[in-house]
Amino acid sequence: MPTTNSIKLAIGADHAGFEYKEILKAFLTGYEVTDFGTHSLDSVDYPDFAHPVASSVEKGEADFGILVCGSGQGVAITANKHQGIRAAVAWLTDIAKLSRQHNNANVICIPARFVSPELAKEMVTVFLETPFEGGRHANRVNKISC
Repeated sequence: MPTTNSIKLAIGADHAGFEYKEILKAFLTGYEVTDFGTHSLDSVDYPDFAHPVASSVEKGEADFGILVCGSGQGVAITANKHQGIRAAVAWLTDIAKLSRQHNNANVICIPARFVSPELAKEMVTVFLETPFEGGRHANRVNKISC
């Protein structure tokens, strides 16, 4: 990964995403990464980790969040309960890229049971390196909040 010391990341996972979380943490050298757990393969409840990651991004303590669970759906649904969060499930690099370009997503959700560790790293890289296009997309994103 390129050195990007100024970008702060919040990361979290449930038991199904634990190994990928650890792989991604090791991969994300050059970033300031705060790990909100889980810290083992023991069965846990994904909201216990998705809420702290989402809160960290929402409060501006982290620039982006990374969440990992089996399908990516549970952590995305949980994170999106937070008003300032736009969490996107990505299973292809193009999805990760478009979620940033068009939706200004600030949390990427990885489905560990459906992608390889290599693809997870590629998606996170694309997600972090892709800017929001703004323009016509900004108006749409502004309509998301309730």
